[in-house]
Amino acid sequence: MAEMKQVLVPDIGNYKDVPVIEVMVKVGDAVKAEQSLLTLETDKATMDVPAPFDGVVKEIKIKVGDIISEGTLIFVMEASATAASAAQIPPSPPSPKGGTVSAPTTQPQALIAQPTVPATSSVPHFVKGGLGGISAPVAHISAKAHASPSVRSFARELGVDLAQVKGSAEKGRISKDDVQNFVKAALSQPRAAAGGGAGGMQVLAMPVIDFAKFGEIESKPLSRIKKISGANLHRNWVTIPHVTQFDEADISEMEAFRKQIGAEYAKQNIKITPLAFMLKAVVAALQQFPEFNASLDASGENLVLKKYFHIGVAVDTPNGLMVPVLRDVDKKGIVQLAQELGEISAKARDLKITAADMQGGCFSISSLGGIGGTAFTPIINAPEVAILGVSKASMKPVYQDGEFVPRLMLPLSLSYDHRVVDGASAARFTQYLAGVLADIRRLAL
Repeated sequence: MAEMKQVLVPDIGNYKDVPVIEVMVKVGDAVKAEQSLLTLETDKATMDVPAPFDGVVKEIKIKVGDIISEGTLIFVMEASATAASAAQIPPSPPSPKGGTVSAPTTQPQALIAQPTVPATSSVPHFVKGGLGGISAPVAHISAKAHASPSVRSFARELGVDLAQVKGSAEKGRISKDDVQNFVKAALSQPRAAAGGGAGGMQVLAMPVIDFAKFGEIESKPLSRIKKISGANLHRNWVTIPHVTQFDEADISEMEAFRKQIGAEYAKQNIKITPLAFMLKAVVAALQQFPEFNASLDASGENLVLKKYFHIGVAVDTPNGLMVPVLRDVDKKGIVQLAQELGEISAKARDLKITAADMQGGCFSISSLGGIGGTAFTPIINAPEVAILGVSKASMKPVYQDGEFVPRLMLPLSLSYDHRVVDGASAARFTQYLAGVLADIRRLAL
């Protein structure tokens, strides 16, 4: 006959008054021996309390936030027929007061997993249908997930419901790689640009404010282009983990050469801009670092490396930002690129550009050099994995050969998708790009 048994907090070392941060089961759940029942968090580690035998949870004596110690009664379970015998349940201990449960004198029967990972801050994790459906903090997740304490801690940090993660390790155990792959797949899925809808980011609505009560106002509708680009920019910002690498390139020699050939081609109404050189230099860098000329596939688990080099160029128009694409940049010279840049930019400003002109890009450049600024953080143009921001060049004293000399330095801002590119690769990319711009003879190699 099934027998009612109590589960107590076992030996947890020298720790006392440890807070409960997660309860992994509920009344009525059937559990197996060694299955995690709850998670505790000390000032140095998180640890799980496993079930000492097979059985069914009948009573839960604690809740998230309670402070417990060795010997505290935490569960009452109905043991299976094969479970080892145990003493009958004594009278129930007093109810928690001030979040603390009094500890019976009976010695614990469960063994606890020892700390294996550093402590994490006890901020609430947010789960609703897994990553991407963020709503309210919850305390009960991954009730029957088979994972170690370190993996559970890692999942909590990312806000991942382990119940939705498929384990690939032995006996279906969830590994850290399984959690990482789940996050990548979730981030790659299309989402609504604003709150609401399945999988959309659930955020607080903007407050409705009557600005007229503070003074005179004028209401002006956004242009259609700004509405479309705004939604895309918002989606890209909230779904792609952006990091920006800043660098400088010495373009003194490049600028001197650009002015020289610019005077020659001005008679043909071709304006040789620094951006034409940037296009060629970027392609050289993409050829050297192929992961920047790529996109994640729909699953988020594979990188699609592109063998063509189509570069998008952000164009500031009276109606908003547009990004036409120049194709096969690797096959064209500086003069031809300068000519095409002028033509496609004019089409964008005159609203004569087509949808086909804005598709197929591998990498984008956003140049504010003609306006000003020292650096900025451009937003990646998905499904690309990186974008280069270019600010205004300025003369700076650079220490060379034992003395300071004036050099024309160009600020570079490379935003990249951290799921695909790491910081070291980004730094190497900008360094290589700066080297090509500093010596444009490299473009002939």
